[in-house]
Amino acid sequence: MVTTGVELAVLVGAFVLGVATVVYSVEVFIEAVAQSAVSLGISGFFLAVVLAGVDLENAVLGVTAAAVELPGLALGTVFGEALFVLAVAVGIAGLLVPFRMDVPRIYLLLILVVPLPAFALSVDGTIGRAGGAGLLVLFVPLLTAIYWLERRSETTYLLAEEVEGVVDLAEDRSGAEPTGQPDDVAEPAVEPDGDGTAADEWLADVDLDVDEFVPSLEGRSGRFALGVAVLAAVGMTVGSGITVVSAEGIFVSLGISGLAFGATVLSFIASIEELALTVEPVRQGRPHLAVGNVVGSTVFYVTANVGIVALLTPIDTGGAVMTVHWPIFAASLVVVAAMLARGRVTRSGGALLLALYGVYWIANYA
Repeated sequence: MVTTGVELAVLVGAFVLGVATVVYSVEVFIEAVAQSAVSLGISGFFLAVVLAGVDLENAVLGVTAAAVELPGLALGTVFGEALFVLAVAVGIAGLLVPFRMDVPRIYLLLILVVPLPAFALSVDGTIGRAGGAGLLVLFVPLLTAIYWLERRSETTYLLAEEVEGVVDLAEDRSGAEPTGQPDDVAEPAVEPDGDGTAADEWLADVDLDVDEFVPSLEGRSGRFALGVAVLAAVGMTVGSGITVVSAEGIFVSLGISGLAFGATVLSFIASIEELALTVEPVRQGRPHLAVGNVVGSTVFYVTANVGIVALLTPIDTGGAVMTVHWPIFAASLVVVAAMLARGRVTRSGGALLLALYGVYWIANYA
């Protein structure tokens, strides 16, 4: 198929519009579900763990791609967004705002072993529907185990930044004590930045979050909020459909694979907000929230996300999946785990992670 410059420009415009629609609809959906849960008396803690553990943008785009029989594009978004969280988000945090903290060893072990089932299934060259179902089912006990550990821990690692306020609101309404980090627990330290202020001043002027554009539903009834959630779900569906159809047109016209496009361009654009969930908490002296985002996202991507894609359509895991995606994902995971094991996320480690992400892009188009 020959695509003119005008047609390609239209496809790119539609692609950006689709991604923006998905991201915005997901933000509205989370706000609506959060407010309806508080209004209707649903557990704030349950709400927090569900919203922190699942990356809806990735799930929506992956499911849509799989539903229209583009499993390569769907799998590309899984690897691409997982690499973005590990290499770009943690890398930039380490490069600009090095920090120290103690992470429970059980979490470090978890993020290292949780990809093994998906990798073992990939070795055969295909992850079929049975394997996908197994990975999807595995997500539930893994997340349950993390939540069980969290409820018995002094420091909460799993709460995403934007959900913490919802939990506080729910607890204020019920008169319960907050479940976040207690006052007598020292905040993890942020490393000094050379002369002390350059990175902080730069980050203070950068707003990486899109929450300010999401209308507040505070004070609205639970039913109204649920109605908004339904409309947001429709927006997610429409936006994901536009994104996937236009993405297919782009990578076909450019002669690249859907796997490479999904792993790089689509994932990069859809994952920008992950910077806010990682860099901003570190800048504010609450790196445990960033670590929680890394742990929860890693568990979700390599179990439920891969699982639901394979359940819809079998995934080909030969070729670049085994020679590019798995090796660079594993390398990034080991670097992150090693830094967390030492209790320090450093500039050199951040630079190494960003270099790995650069290699990942190059390898996808080599």
